[in-house]
Amino acid sequence: MTGQILKLPSSLKSRFGRFTAAVVFAASPLWAQAGNVEVTALFRPDPTNPMVNKFTNTTPSSGYCEHFWAHCQANNLFSLTLPLGGYPVTSGKPVQANHPDPRQGAYLKTPSQWRRLSVTNESGDEASLEIRISGIGGRADHHADVGELTGGGGYNQLWSTGRWHAAPAPCVSGGGLNGTSYYVIFMWMVPENAGACATTALFDLPNFNYRYIFFGYELRTPNPLKMPTGIYRGSITYTVGPGLDFDFGDAVLPNDSLATIDFVLSVEHTLKVEIPPGGHRIELLPQGGWQAWLQRNRRPERLFRDQTFSISSSSRFKMQLECQYGDGSNTCLIRDPVSGDAVPLNIAVTLPAGMIDAGGQPVNRRPLLREGTGTELFEPAYYVDRKPATLHFEVGREAVEQMLTGEGKTYTGDVTVIWDSQV
Repeated sequence: MTGQILKLPSSLKSRFGRFTAAVVFAASPLWAQAGNVEVTALFRPDPTNPMVNKFTNTTPSSGYCEHFWAHCQANNLFSLTLPLGGYPVTSGKPVQANHPDPRQGAYLKTPSQWRRLSVTNESGDEASLEIRISGIGGRADHHADVGELTGGGGYNQLWSTGRWHAAPAPCVSGGGLNGTSYYVIFMWMVPENAGACATTALFDLPNFNYRYIFFGYELRTPNPLKMPTGIYRGSITYTVGPGLDFDFGDAVLPNDSLATIDFVLSVEHTLKVEIPPGGHRIELLPQGGWQAWLQRNRRPERLFRDQTFSISSSSRFKMQLECQYGDGSNTCLIRDPVSGDAVPLNIAVTLPAGMIDAGGQPVNRRPLLREGTGTELFEPAYYVDRKPATLHFEVGREAVEQMLTGEGKTYTGDVTVIWDSQV
C-alpha cells in the first residue's frame, strides 16, 4: 500500500512583532541631498548564530569614524551627517569671552528622548521602530589660531571645560579628538533625556560655527522573525534651530530648519524543507510488519508510517494538504483502482522545539486537514536551522477492516503537503 508526498516550493512571507536591540550610530561629512540622510539595515538568518535574530546595520560609515575607526569599531559606532545643506552647514558670529549666557557660545542640544516611527513594506505590512539621538559632534571652527587667541595657550585655556574630548556635562566623551589650531573634530555622547551640553569661550572669538555636524543614535528595531519578507521604509523628521529639536544656541544658525532620517529595513527570510532521498514514497505497514496477519490471521490495529524531514525557518508559515482523491471531507483518501474502494488517510505533523502555533503551544502530531484548520500559523521562537521534524501517516482500525475484506487490493494516492509562508 503506497502513497506519495510531494513538497511544493514556498514563497516567503510572515507577520509582525518586535524586539529591542540597542545599536549606537554616529555621523560624517559625507554630503547627501539637503534635508535627508538614509539608514539601511538587513536581516538575513545566520545558520552559525541561530539565536541571534536582529538587524545588521549596512549604512556606509564615514566622517568621524574615518578619523577614529578603531574606536568606532570597538563601540559599534557608525558615522552619518546631519543633512542641513550647504558647506559649511551653519553660519556663526563673533563670541565674547566669558559670555554669561551659554547659548552665546558652544551650545549643543539634541532630541535624546525615544521617539517612535513606523516602517511599511510594499505589501502594506507595518512595524514600529524607536529612535533617540545619542551623540552630537562635527567640526567646530573658531577662525583663528588658538595660540594667538589665548596668547600662547591651547584648547585647555580657550574653553571653560578644556579640550573637547572631555565633554561638558551632561554629555560624556565620545572617544577620539582631531583637528588643528584653527578647528577641532569631536564627538560627544548624549545620555537619554539629557539637556544641553555647553562650554564657554574664555577668550574672544572672531567667529564661531560648525563646518559640518555628525550625530549618533540608538535604534530599537522590531523582531525580524515576526516581519514578512520585504523592504520596509519609513522616515522621521527633526526640527533644527534655536529652541527646536537640534539646538545649536543663538551664536550658530543652521542652513536648514528640517532634517529627515530615512530608514530602509530589508528582511530576507528562510523557509526550507528537506525530505531525505526516497522519502516522497510512503509504504504503510502494521506494527511489526505483516507477519502477525500472515501467520496468525491477526488483524492489524492500524497501518502507519512516520516520515522524518528537516526544516529551516526564520518566518511564519502555514501547512496545507492537496489530495489526488477526496470525498468532500477534510482528509485525503487512498484508493484501490480496480475495485474503486477508498479509505481515509490521516496525516499529522510534529515540528521541532522552537516552533510554536498561534497560541504559543508546541506542535506535536497536529492533524493536517484539507481546509487548513489548526495549521494556519506556525512560527519560530528563534531561527530554526535544519532541525528534524516528522510527518505521521495512518489508516485507522475501521478503515483497515474495510481494506482487508474480500480479495487482495492495492491502495495508492498522491498527497501534496504544502509549507506556505504566505500567511
